[in-house]
Amino acid sequence: QVQLAESGGGLVQTGGSLRLSCAASGRTFSSYSMGWFRQAPGKEREFVAVISRGGLRQTYADSVKGRFIISRDNAKNTVYLQMNSLKPEDTAVYYCAADLGPLDSRSDRRDEYDYWGQGTQVTVSS
Repeated sequence: QVQLAESGGGLVQTGGSLRLSCAASGRTFSSYSMGWFRQAPGKEREFVAVISRGGLRQTYADSVKGRFIISRDNAKNTVYLQMNSLKPEDTAVYYCAADLGPLDSRSDRRDEYDYWGQGTQVTVSS
């Protein structure tokens, strides 16, 4: 079992920044890759970013590449999402997720993830 808890969401103006955190517990944090997804009203949950177990490799959705940075601190059992140059279309509930699969594959598929947090709301005003 893995428990995930996001924090750091809020209201920000266009062009602003936010940093999301996701604290994990329950299993050795460095044994699984971590992803961020988001879901806007009326839309499907979509991939945002993923980071490998050791933190050395990252993959981003095209829509956030160059603006968002995913990182992790395995000593603190926490993954982060630094969001810069925010746009109104970034407004969504953001979820962190854990992929406990045998391969450190950095998947962008929702069905590859085993555990999810409860989500944190990010609202970007124009």
